[in-house]
Amino acid sequence: MTQAIDTQKAATTLKSLKCKECGAEYELKASHVCEFCFGPLEVTYDYSALRNTISRETIQAGPNSMWRYRKFLPVQSENPIDVGTGMTPLVRSQRLARRLGLNKLYIKNDAVNMPTLSFKDRVVSVALTRARELGFTTVSCASTGNLANSTAAIAAHAGLDCCVFIPADLEAGKILGSLIYSPTLMAVKGNYDQVNRLCSEVANTHGWGFVNINLRPYYSEGSKTLGFEVAEQLGWQLPDHIVAPLASGSLFTKIYKGFNEFVEVGLVEGKPVKFSGAQAEGCSPIAKAFKEDRDFIQPVKPNTIAKSIAIGNPADGVYAVEIAKKTGGSIESVTDAEIVEGIKLLAETEGIFTETAGGTTIAVLKKLVEAGKINPDETTVVYITGNGLKTQEAVQGYIGEPLTIEAKLDSFEQALERSRTLERLEWQQVLV
Repeated sequence: MTQAIDTQKAATTLKSLKCKECGAEYELKASHVCEFCFGPLEVTYDYSALRNTISRETIQAGPNSMWRYRKFLPVQSENPIDVGTGMTPLVRSQRLARRLGLNKLYIKNDAVNMPTLSFKDRVVSVALTRARELGFTTVSCASTGNLANSTAAIAAHAGLDCCVFIPADLEAGKILGSLIYSPTLMAVKGNYDQVNRLCSEVANTHGWGFVNINLRPYYSEGSKTLGFEVAEQLGWQLPDHIVAPLASGSLFTKIYKGFNEFVEVGLVEGKPVKFSGAQAEGCSPIAKAFKEDRDFIQPVKPNTIAKSIAIGNPADGVYAVEIAKKTGGSIESVTDAEIVEGIKLLAETEGIFTETAGGTTIAVLKKLVEAGKINPDETTVVYITGNGLKTQEAVQGYIGEPLTIEAKLDSFEQALERSRTLERLEWQQVLV
């Protein structure tokens, strides 16, 4: 139960829910759509109060997790659900940077985020903390895999009942990655957009806390911490360019909001930051809207190996397009074959095994560099949002096989020579 003193402390910075379209304001309840214009609701804060209570020193004195930024997050409790989520490595790239011809490339590696190895742990930590404050005892979500993993794991930690919904054709690793926490797992015969529509009906009839439906305004704020951490890890500076995957578009918009909030309260100096987004060609409604200079999203039916970002009707797609345009960024799409190559490229240069969303992002990074859309001297941050162990099927058959040998030295020598010969042939093909 939330203590009264917690509410009093939070009231100085947490203000209301506000419609992004018409500006109508609402109480801080479990609601996500404006009753007047049906626009999305977003949490607002008292930045004057924040400016007077926050500093670089107070943040650094906080926990070594995303909750060091608690005052920027929409919770009232002094004791949020903290399972060590966040503060993931910002890796200065060397070999990938050289391969691409970049001088200042950084990799924000949420493939090692806790507890379920994706950035979704951030948004779920916030959503379930708020769900508990609002009195929910059962939590749920519509998911393409990673969100279901996070919701099931963090609900188990918090002692909340959990029922999660996924498309029935998800990768085995993501299905097992939810079942291990013993939620009720509903595998729906349909794509994510069909799952989401069903969940909206369930939320209305059962009164559960759906992290990405009736709790969405709070949930989405967790993604801001990916902006906060990058700024802090760069020595309290903003990058020049970021490249991130696009599914609903929410992650993109919240990193943007996070940068702006740090500027607003004086933690970092303001500067232009280009925002570029990555989609798979088999589900690229946001990229198509950007290329066709449209202010609306035309829904598509997903058909790609990048299932974690396969949302055919993205809720925040229009806002993602707007941010890319006004910051001088770009939104590109890549084929499934390029996604696999992106996964392999990151792994063989930096030792980071990412899932298909990360492969999409690396492939788009490469495409942007080749098109001259990233200056080699820009400080560029690429966001890797999930772990490759979850989507092993995507690269199966594309990464070779082990060399099976006898337990004898001569068998080893013969196999070693064969492998070196094959490697030389591969390099000759690349040079040709």
